[in-house]
Amino acid sequence: MSLLLSSYHRFLNWLPNFNGIPALLLRLYLAPVFIMAGFSKTQLLNEEVTGFASFMADPSIIAWFGNTEWGLGLPLPALLANLVILVEFFGGWLLLVGALTRLISIPLMFTMIMAASTVHAPNGWFAITPTNPDISVAKMMTWLGVEQAEASLENSVETGKRIEAMRNILENNGNTDWLYENGNIVVLNNGIEFSATYFIMLLALFFIGAGRYTSVDYYMSKVFLPDNQGALK
Repeated sequence: MSLLLSSYHRFLNWLPNFNGIPALLLRLYLAPVFIMAGFSKTQLLNEEVTGFASFMADPSIIAWFGNTEWGLGLPLPALLANLVILVEFFGGWLLLVGALTRLISIPLMFTMIMAASTVHAPNGWFAITPTNPDISVAKMMTWLGVEQAEASLENSVETGKRIEAMRNILENNGNTDWLYENGNIVVLNNGIEFSATYFIMLLALFFIGAGRYTSVDYYMSKVFLPDNQGALK
């Protein structure tokens, strides 16, 4: 038993040498998400706009940020839209290389909180509506007595009926080999699932850092924190 325990402790002491791998994978997963989220809000997709102005927020995005009827109804929409672009686009690149990771995780987490609370929360949890109630995670929640889970399961049943109706229409009127070539049809629920997931991943990076051996932060810490305080890592 003592040999087993000592081997286990040696393994635990050896394991931190590789803790940069999960942090790297988190960063590689998140970086493209935020880079493209920021890019999609700019005017860069408009060929008529060139120069510095092209990286400003698209007018439709500003309108969506500020409109109280069909948008978010936020104050100072132009300022907020451009700040979100800066945080998402440049923050994504910082995540990619692992620079200032803990610092940039804070505003990125804030954008996820804002997205979840203002855009996705009215739609519930799921990003894509489950169509099989027997394997929906909501079924597990019913075991725990969560009342809203029953409504989710009922919604899955109804969504499944509509998906089946769509398939029948397509099979009778369309080229299904071509239509389904790149994937199956789904119903977008647009709930908080993705924004919550990204928030959790960013929170993990905030606490564990960018990762040993795999980030700019690690090598910067070797230069500026030679006593291994590790604040940057």
